[in-house]
Amino acid sequence: MSTTTASQPNTHKRALKGGFAALVGTSIEWYDFYVYATAAAIIFPKVFFPADLDPALATLASFGTYAVAFFMRPLGGIIFGHIGDKLGRKPALTITLVLMGVATTLVGLLPGYATIGIWGPVLLILCRMLQGLAVGGEWGGASLMAVESAPSKWKSFYGGFTQVGNPLGAAMATGAFWALSGLGEETLLSWGWRLPFIFSVVLIAVGFWVRYRVEETPVFEQKVEGKEQSTPILFALKNNWRPILLGFCIIAMSSGGYVIATTFVQNYADTPRSALIPGSFLGL
Repeated sequence: MSTTTASQPNTHKRALKGGFAALVGTSIEWYDFYVYATAAAIIFPKVFFPADLDPALATLASFGTYAVAFFMRPLGGIIFGHIGDKLGRKPALTITLVLMGVATTLVGLLPGYATIGIWGPVLLILCRMLQGLAVGGEWGGASLMAVESAPSKWKSFYGGFTQVGNPLGAAMATGAFWALSGLGEETLLSWGWRLPFIFSVVLIAVGFWVRYRVEETPVFEQKVEGKEQSTPILFALKNNWRPILLGFCIIAMSSGGYVIATTFVQNYADTPRSALIPGSFLGL
C-alpha cells in the first residue's frame, strides 16, 4: 500500500480545514498590516513626529516606516519557509501569527514623539520590521497549507481561500477606524487610534485556536519537500531561481498600485487642500 493511500491525505474535509485555517490566519495578519497602513496615513504623522515638522515631510516619514515591512517580507519568506520545510507548515504559521500579534499590540502601546522623542519612531520602525517578517512568512505558508491539503483537482479552489484574507483584513482595518471616527479627532489622536492595535490580541487568540486544531499537510507528513536538504532555501534557489525571480517582479508591479489605492489615497483625502505643497509628492 502506498504512503498516500495509507495516510488518507487530500480529502475535502482536510482541505476545508486547511483552507479555513489559512483564511482566518491571513485575514488576521492582513488586518494587522492594514491597521498600520491606515494609521500611517492619517495618525502617525501627527503622533510620532515633531509637531513643528512640515506636514508633507511628516507624512513622507510616516510612509517610510510603512515601507520598511516590504523590505523585510522576502527575509520573512526565507526564514519561515525554512522553518516550514524543516519543522512543518503548522509551527511556522503559528509563529508568524504570534509574531504579528505581538508587534501590532506593541505599536498600540508605544508612546508618541511628545513623550519619548526620537525613540518613538525608532521603536515604531522596529515593530514594523517584525510585522514585515511575519507577513512575509504568513502568505506563502498559508497558501501551502491550503494547497497541500487539497485534492489534486481542487488545489486552485482551496488555494484561493488564502487570498481572500487580504481584502477581508483590509475591510476589517478600515471598519475599525471608521467605527472610531465618531470619537472625534482629538480623542482619536490621543488614545483612540491605539484600540485597533491592542484588539489584535483577541484576534490572534482566535487565529491561534483555529490553527492549533488544523492537521499538518500531507506533503510535509510524507517528507516530500526538504527530505534530504539541510538548507531548503539553497535547494529552492538552485533549482527554481527563475520562477522565484519572476514572482518577485510580478508581485512588485501588482502591489504598487494597490498600496497607493489603500494607503496613500487615505492621506490625500484626509489632507486639507491648503496643506498640499505644489510640486511635492502630495500635491501632484
